[in-house]
Amino acid sequence: MKINTISPHTPPIAQLLINWYNLSHRKLPWRETNDPYKIWLSEIILQQTRVAQGLPYYNAFVGSYPDIHSFANADLDSILKLWQGLGYYSRARNMHICANMIVDQYNGRFPCSYKELLKLKGVGKYTAAAIASICFNEPIPVVDGNVYRVFSRIFEISDDISNSKTFNTFYETGESLIDSSNPGTFNQSVMELGALVCTPKNPKCNECTVAEYCASRKNGTQTNFPVKTKKVKVKERHLKYLIIHDGINILIQQRDTKNIWKNLFEFYLEDSMSDIETNQKIFLEAIFKRKTRHILTHQRLNIDFFELKTNFKRLVKLEKDLKMRRIKIEEIHSFAVPKPIEAFLKDWDYC
Repeated sequence: MKINTISPHTPPIAQLLINWYNLSHRKLPWRETNDPYKIWLSEIILQQTRVAQGLPYYNAFVGSYPDIHSFANADLDSILKLWQGLGYYSRARNMHICANMIVDQYNGRFPCSYKELLKLKGVGKYTAAAIASICFNEPIPVVDGNVYRVFSRIFEISDDISNSKTFNTFYETGESLIDSSNPGTFNQSVMELGALVCTPKNPKCNECTVAEYCASRKNGTQTNFPVKTKKVKVKERHLKYLIIHDGINILIQQRDTKNIWKNLFEFYLEDSMSDIETNQKIFLEAIFKRKTRHILTHQRLNIDFFELKTNFKRLVKLEKDLKMRRIKIEEIHSFAVPKPIEAFLKDWDYC
């Protein structure tokens, strides 16, 4: 196990965090490397994703695309298929663009500075700081949800984290603490403490290595931090999917909307067509199969699935009229589809 030495000028809180991290961090494959490609891959996958869920995806991507060149050369549909189930598909699309930027503009090598990394598609302040500190030893503090929680509790920072200006407060706090000789380890130690000890609910204060410095523990105010007042407005939507097939072939279409699930494949969607008469006619002939509910960050989707089994001749006509794509039913598993459709296909008799 790699043990990182600590500069004598490192603040006591940082010393404690790094010592704790060296002994207690979870053994994860991206922790065993400073390859910027693999760090980039892990950081993007773990955005809005739990480690347990993201780990198999990380392994699958590294297995399929071991370096930035193979990722850049892959076609987007293959990447989206491998990404299927992770959600927030814009991450995968941006990664493909980013990989090609690195190959075309940086000769296949990740930029080695925070400022240059920020120029990459889909790389924000957090990801740039993680890569810069872990891979290139640049003392740039990361700021994410775990960091907000840990720092706000230690120092009782009452700034509202839903306000974009608050980022600077936490960034400056990180700058005052970061160990310049081990910035990557320091950043990971704060995030790991937030993930394992300083959790959103029921924090394990008795196990915390920096408990003696924590103001909210002293004052019993842990649950008051971080402060966040902005609430997400959730939109309720009702969708109807129509599975059109002849028992051998099936019709699908690729989403080109800027809304959810861009570039993924789906069945005929009721609200995606302007020909209302055709829409109503084919749904009248369809058989209701299932209702499901899918929760997104800003939307609650109420989805009804209908099935229309027809003959080959009419299937071809509908393919043309509805501007869809005809494939063999068994081939649908090779296409990247939204999670609700993936779940439907697992139980559908024809798959």
